[in-house]
Amino acid sequence: MFTKTGNSFLAQKQYAASIARALHMELGETHQATKTLMRWTNANERTVKNWMAGSSGPRGEHLVALVKHSDLALAAFLGMAERPHLLAASELPLLRQKLQSVIDGIDSCLCQGRHE
Repeated sequence: MFTKTGNSFLAQKQYAASIARALHMELGETHQATKTLMRWTNANERTVKNWMAGSSGPRGEHLVALVKHSDLALAAFLGMAERPHLLAASELPLLRQKLQSVIDGIDSCLCQGRHE
């Protein structure tokens, strides 16, 4: 996703825009979204508003705190790192649990059908 031209300004803008898109998709554009991000990251309001506007992206400990809470921010980060397959791997246990629940439901329906 980042260009290899050495233009760090362009890379910073792409980073900020990707994180902003993820935050808007996950939290919306309300004042509550700002408050939520402040709570998640312990960042101040102006900083969070800059992230939401895409004028700057979270740095260091703020990024770590953000991806702890936001699956879409994590996905954006892994996409920028050209490692989206890691996100799929992290979702496998939850997917397995959901599939097992569906299988249990099907088995329950099949058992009820036999007894009628």
